[in-house]
Amino acid sequence: MSFVHSVRHFFERHGYHVSSRLADRLGMRALNVRLFFIYISFVTVGLSFGFYLTLAFLLRLKDMVYTKRSSVFDL
Repeated sequence: MSFVHSVRHFFERHGYHVSSRLADRLGMRALNVRLFFIYISFVTVGLSFGFYLTLAFLLRLKDMVYTKRSSVFDL
């Protein structure tokens, strides 16, 4: 039972970051994006979860490639 709680805690801590970044990009509230993923997962039987993980991977990859610099002199 401890393993299940640790996995759930990991996804609760790190999983909401994708939907909040996507909501910022689309100009929506993060709650609406999360509800969309929940509703679409019932319709597509888990296909949206794969889409969600793909988005998480791509956003993480983008963060690793593009770093924000505070000024021109940080080059």
